[in-house]
Amino acid sequence: MNEAYNKRALWRDTLHEIIFEADTPAGKWFDILLIVSILTSVFAVMLDSVGEINKQYGSLLYSIEWFFTIIFTVEYILRLVCVDRPFLYAKSFFGIVDLLAIIPTYISLLIPGSEYLLVIRILRILRIFRVLKLVQYMGEALLLMKALRASSRKIVVFLFTVLTLVIIFGSMMYLIEGAEHGFTSIPRSIYWAIVTLTTVGYGDISPQTNFGQMIAACIMILGYSIIAVPTGIVTVELSHFSLKKSTQACKNCSAEGHDTDADFCKFCGAQL
Repeated sequence: MNEAYNKRALWRDTLHEIIFEADTPAGKWFDILLIVSILTSVFAVMLDSVGEINKQYGSLLYSIEWFFTIIFTVEYILRLVCVDRPFLYAKSFFGIVDLLAIIPTYISLLIPGSEYLLVIRILRILRIFRVLKLVQYMGEALLLMKALRASSRKIVVFLFTVLTLVIIFGSMMYLIEGAEHGFTSIPRSIYWAIVTLTTVGYGDISPQTNFGQMIAACIMILGYSIIAVPTGIVTVELSHFSLKKSTQACKNCSAEGHDTDADFCKFCGAQL
């Protein structure tokens, strides 16, 4: 009984090492093949959306799409099997992406056209950071996410302020320019204010009166000063976090991004 259990545990450990670790030759080759498969499948979906190519090679591309979907489905199941707490992996970022990478093909059996959502598979290419040992970039991504969460309240206040400004400016331009100059309603005038404040400037609506152009110039100048505000908020929060992460993945929940001197997983508490 114990021998059978040990063999099963060894099998799961080996599978986990191949699928989740990039430091071993087998793990590295697995990730490389996975990335090639992801790029090939996304490229096939993109080609399938081209009318002329679809008419000539539609059936071939359809077969390729199902081939990769089956491969990714088996891979997803194996990922769940080789971790001790599969639900934790399933609700993690990569777990959700892996699931979304296979669902559209099955949904397309009921809803034609939904298979083009498979381009979300390109998100799985983020695993290339592990293959190339660029883990510091993955760590920086986690660091940025923490900073964004920490500064979320300040950013919400900032966005509310911007929203108030565009409503005021939009209403003013509606009164100044009027429908004869394209400002047919307050919502459309607010749309113009947003486009102008963000310095996008589509040019589909533009003020014609001198007073309107003066206000537009003020909004443009204000836009340049406002753009830098979110950057400053996030930068301050970034300075509060340190960044030194290991490449090891937890065998219990498959989470990564642990400190280099960590003995236990900071997400589920399992020993590393």
